[in-house]
Amino acid sequence: MGNLFGKKKVSRVTEHDKAVLQVKQQRDKVKQYQQRVEAKLEGDRQLAKKLLLSGQRDRAKLLLKKKRYQESLLERTEGQLENLERLIQDLEYAQVELKVVEGLKFGNDALKKLNDVLDIDEIERILEETNEGAEKQQEINALLSGNLSVEDLEDVEREYNELLEMEEAEKNGELKLPDVPPNEPFMQSRDVSPKEIKKEKHLDYCGLLPLSCYLLVRYLFLTTQFEGIKNSLKILNVTD
Repeated sequence: MGNLFGKKKVSRVTEHDKAVLQVKQQRDKVKQYQQRVEAKLEGDRQLAKKLLLSGQRDRAKLLLKKKRYQESLLERTEGQLENLERLIQDLEYAQVELKVVEGLKFGNDALKKLNDVLDIDEIERILEETNEGAEKQQEINALLSGNLSVEDLEDVEREYNELLEMEEAEKNGELKLPDVPPNEPFMQSRDVSPKEIKKEKHLDYCGLLPLSCYLLVRYLFLTTQFEGIKNSLKILNVTD
């Protein structure tokens, strides 16, 4: 408890503040002295008038000499008062300059720390890596824009899968044919000669042949497109 309440507070008054206070006190004392002298001079002047009226000229003259001497002292104190006022202004301005210097020092230290953190070599390395990344991104964008977009790739993949399903169904003999309308009248069965059967098989084969050719050509085209894109991406990976 004794340490808690008996601890002396740290004073914020500096030596500069004490010096300014002392000079101001001296200035105030000089002003008070001037006021006393001015009041006494006015009293001596009135007393000298009374002495002249009473015929005491020698005493009146002596009193006026004393009054003149005090006036000369008052003029000197006026000069001293001006010096004190100038000294106070200089001290206060020096305090302002000290604050400015402290601010400049603090700013210089902060700037030095920032310069130590922001090394020139490190900044150049970061900028170089950023430029390289931007160039790679431009190459990728140019490659993709020069071939197919994302939507085009999705369409190609979907159509490729459809062709694979159709090819698989054709191999298994499960090629899906359009449904016969329910209201369509059935054709009456009739006897067909072996010659007509052979002719119909030939026509069916000729009808399926163009479809198989189309599927094969489309499959080869899509495969070529995918291989070209894969090769381009491999080139980019090797470059990286």
